[in-house]
Amino acid sequence: MNMNSTKNLADRLEDILPQTQCTKCGYPAPIYPQDAFDLHPSIDPECGIERPRPVAFIDPKACIGCTLCIQACPVDAIVGASKQMHVVLSDWCTGCDLCIPPCPVDCITMVNVTNESTGWDAWSPEQADIARARYHARELRLDREQRDNDERLAKKAAMKLAAVNAEAADSEEAKKEQERKRAIIAAAIARAQEKKS
Repeated sequence: MNMNSTKNLADRLEDILPQTQCTKCGYPAPIYPQDAFDLHPSIDPECGIERPRPVAFIDPKACIGCTLCIQACPVDAIVGASKQMHVVLSDWCTGCDLCIPPCPVDCITMVNVTNESTGWDAWSPEQADIARARYHARELRLDREQRDNDERLAKKAAMKLAAVNAEAADSEEAKKEQERKRAIIAAAIARAQEKKS
């Protein structure tokens, strides 16, 4: 079997999974080693039990606006701002439960929205496609934000280095302090460049 057919097989296997991005298989969603495709609640009970599909609900009276649930959601189905109430966009929620552990005030509950239906009876291929697209869009956004932040910090460090270099050191102690600052800034720039490569 060549690499393309293996990749196609992996893509096809991923296509038949529900795309909840729950990580209950022990792998980061949706990256599965080829021998881990059977690590799913519908196949392996150690990965959880297949259940009716829930949707997260945030109690508006208890939410403190910490944003930890927003950061945890793998499909960006939670919206809100710091110190503001958050809301779950139920059409996009996959029911993965990943928002519950980081919540410091336990204001998130999972609400069954499919009665007794489980698996593909509770989750359509269209919903799985939307979840996959939203997961990948989130990953791209996080990568872009990280790159933008790294560039901003590199520019800030370069400006600080220019300012330190422009300082006139009038004593031996001032020269030592200037060298210490240069070393700190140079180390920060080196770390930023290392991240880029």
